[in-house]
Amino acid sequence: MKMYFFYGVMNSSKTAMALMKSFSFTEHGKKVVLLKPSLDKRDGEVILKSRIGLLKKAVVVSTSKTIKETVKDIEGYDVVIVDEAQFLTAKQVNELRALADNSPMVMCYGLKTDYMGNLFEGSKRLIEVSDCIRELPSPCVCGKKAVMNAKYIGNKIIYEGEQLELGGNEKYIGLCHACWKSGTIKKDLEEIKAGVFMNFETVS
Repeated sequence: MKMYFFYGVMNSSKTAMALMKSFSFTEHGKKVVLLKPSLDKRDGEVILKSRIGLLKKAVVVSTSKTIKETVKDIEGYDVVIVDEAQFLTAKQVNELRALADNSPMVMCYGLKTDYMGNLFEGSKRLIEVSDCIRELPSPCVCGKKAVMNAKYIGNKIIYEGEQLELGGNEKYIGLCHACWKSGTIKKDLEEIKAGVFMNFETVS
């Protein structure tokens, strides 16, 4: 089977896509396991929830344990879906790669880079070993394609700090590179939090 990495910036529907794939495969009689790293606790310890309201219970993967230690019979599944895969360790990604070589299809969803533009450990390894890498495009506030995950306070964009700091629309937003490097968000924050964007230029 193959290993897929679907990446996108904040608000690019990654979790919604992961949940929809899980529901779809299950509806077609496939045995599916949904995983989430233990670092992602925004919606509770074991709940995976999208901004459009979809939710499902997931198996939590700790950075200190292997995938097989977490899901004892994981080889028996048809599909393994991982959300927030950027928080996986490189060793865990290698383990998923080995699983995909033999039986389950592995589908990982997550961010590629942090708000400083640096690759996450899990994302880096996924890019290196996945059979298929696909971007989930999302618009910047200016209408161009968003490629950076910007962290902001007020309208000021932040470029330094700890890599792992969880948050949602109140803290992060996807921007094009030009808007990201400008230093400020030139758009009404209430529109941003509501997800109101215009003139999205899709770049293939």
